[in-house]
Amino acid sequence: VFKSVEQKDGNWVGYMTEKGYSTLQQINRQSVFIPVTTRTTEQFKRFVIFEKEIPLTYAITANGANILYKGELLTDWSENLHSLLIREVAPQEELLATLKKEGFQFDGQLKQVEKLFCYFILNCLPTASDLLTIRELVALYGWRISLQGRKLYFIPTLISKGKALDYICNREGMEAIAGAGDSVLDWDFLRNCRNRFVPRHGELVDKLETSNVTLTNNLGIAAGEEILQHFQTLLTLKV
Repeated sequence: VFKSVEQKDGNWVGYMTEKGYSTLQQINRQSVFIPVTTRTTEQFKRFVIFEKEIPLTYAITANGANILYKGELLTDWSENLHSLLIREVAPQEELLATLKKEGFQFDGQLKQVEKLFCYFILNCLPTASDLLTIRELVALYGWRISLQGRKLYFIPTLISKGKALDYICNREGMEAIAGAGDSVLDWDFLRNCRNRFVPRHGELVDKLETSNVTLTNNLGIAAGEEILQHFQTLLTLKV
């Protein structure tokens, strides 16, 4: 049995198991549950369950560029980050122009994320050698890359899920007991969590020493339910 949780253009596009949804409600009542995503704030708000059914204290969007506090942008965080980006990071236009000059042109659609970073939806993937060269080149400009499926992200190193989570923890005087994620970009915050969970289908599985994390037995939507059950057990044990 599934629960509809995400809506786009009036259609349901995201689901959880009913058991996973019920467990998430309990976790949110017992602790500070913080969704962490590379999605824009607008895209995150497609998860309609967080409007009323599972009210959140915090959420992290745009890969850590934005922190939402009770649904509203935490301006102290975003204004400080924007100031640092202006002073310490090369503009996106300069970065892409340099890549083009070095012979790297990307066959795909360019998408902007809140004027903070961008990604290409590629028709043709770069070679491993090209990715290494691109990674080294963009690092000189204060940026990094992450290839997730057909999406090649270009993100300033200052924009980090881990830094955003640290800010919240320091603000609240609390520790990150557990976290879960599947992409390389998630390791920024997972490494700061006492307990780390990765779905077996996740990109991170091939990038990490598995001793650092707990892998799920299940795949897909069932992996989400399994991870939430782990969270609930940790809260019960107060680990």
